[in-house]
Amino acid sequence: MTLKREEIVQTLEKILSPEQVVTELSVLKESSIDRFRRFEGYHGVYLQPFPAAVVYVNNSQEVSEVLKFANENGINIVPRTGQSATEGGLETAAENSIVLDGSRMNKIVKIDPYNMQATVQCGVPLQKLDDLLREQGFTTGHSPQSKPLAQLGGLVATRSIGQLSTLYGGIEDMVVGLEAVFPNGQISKIKNVPRRAAGPDIRHIVIGNEGALCFITEVTVKIFKFFPENNVYLGYTLENMKTGFEILREVMVNGYRPSVARLYDPEDAAYHFSHFSEGKCVLIFIAEGAKPLADATAGAIREIVDESGACTPVEPKLIQRWFENLNWDPSDIAEEKKEIIETKNICNTTEISSNWDRIHDIYEVCMERIRNEIPDLTMLGAHSSHSYLNGTNIYFVYFYNVVNCGAEEEITKYHLPIKKIVVEETIKAGGSMCHHHGVGKHRTHWIKDEYGSSYYMLKTLKDAFDPNGIMNKGTIFPIED
Repeated sequence: MTLKREEIVQTLEKILSPEQVVTELSVLKESSIDRFRRFEGYHGVYLQPFPAAVVYVNNSQEVSEVLKFANENGINIVPRTGQSATEGGLETAAENSIVLDGSRMNKIVKIDPYNMQATVQCGVPLQKLDDLLREQGFTTGHSPQSKPLAQLGGLVATRSIGQLSTLYGGIEDMVVGLEAVFPNGQISKIKNVPRRAAGPDIRHIVIGNEGALCFITEVTVKIFKFFPENNVYLGYTLENMKTGFEILREVMVNGYRPSVARLYDPEDAAYHFSHFSEGKCVLIFIAEGAKPLADATAGAIREIVDESGACTPVEPKLIQRWFENLNWDPSDIAEEKKEIIETKNICNTTEISSNWDRIHDIYEVCMERIRNEIPDLTMLGAHSSHSYLNGTNIYFVYFYNVVNCGAEEEITKYHLPIKKIVVEETIKAGGSMCHHHGVGKHRTHWIKDEYGSSYYMLKTLKDAFDPNGIMNKGTIFPIED
């Protein structure tokens, strides 16, 4: 028998305490969406089912008890920590969901400089951890734009990546071990070792699961020595993206690892670097680490760029100033809300990845289709921000004025049609439809195309770990009629 909302709340208050179970209407409304629907939220429009409660847990055992209750009664659970998700992963797609919030699990369990790792609970803010590490001469190496807001559990759950990934890798390269709780209440801990060959790497069942399989309660990540005094900033302007992609490729395939390697097209460059881009593309590198390593990396990149004969150097201080002000600030959210309400002009993004031989074609066809098919664009640009030995990503950035429609139509008239173009063209070319923001609830339509015959493996994980389908319904896995 399906439990009523009041029964769900009453049981949760018995399992935990009334103080941990929040049912205030304004909180429930705001907890029904994430930043994917911020235009609706900023206008007070909430179209998703409101959760029955937002539950704040203090430890793994409490998580286990809540999940067992939900599993036994078929109640949808939406796991969250820092609430910086952008792809609908935190939307409550089912009636009377429970939003399970781990932000109060915010203890730094251990910093271990000898073994170069740090263990934290899921609700520890990345900014807090990295600031503490940097005081001691270390860093996580993880620096997404959401760093001041994001928390470790959510970063691992979404397989996030940071601006320094070309050197340090994505979160999947940083996670040593972790603890997670599954829908049946099972608490599972993966031990912290540098590597093992004892079967499949089960960390990757958890990393990137977006709350669709389990709830992450603890994470151990690598830490690195930090030498900011050795940073070398390199910037260039150039005429076209194709040449820029070739330079990025030369840097990567020759084995050099700058912490930052970015290429901006003219429109995106004008948005970030209007004081020097002059209608051209902008190419950026940052080399860091121990001084001999940083200097050698920077010197090799200069040689590669010079050999191309296509680039004009930019004053390094301009690149340094830009980078130091790149991350979100909590106050930026309030400013963004004010600006969007006043102007009805909103920015959204879609990020994909592909091999070197396809990336420029994907860029060209997506830009052409978006310009031809989407109305009211005020800016359309793109940049590559994460490169690898065998390819790179593209981060499409688009602004549009929401005109002649209500707040609830912004997604269907603008955002989703743009995402559809980018995703379909990328999959058609053999790339990946999402590089680091995750699938959420708005790319699930293409998940079977993304995986092809390997979708069998993904679906089997869902069937095995969440047979009753209570974990974050509609995220990664489409809701079947």
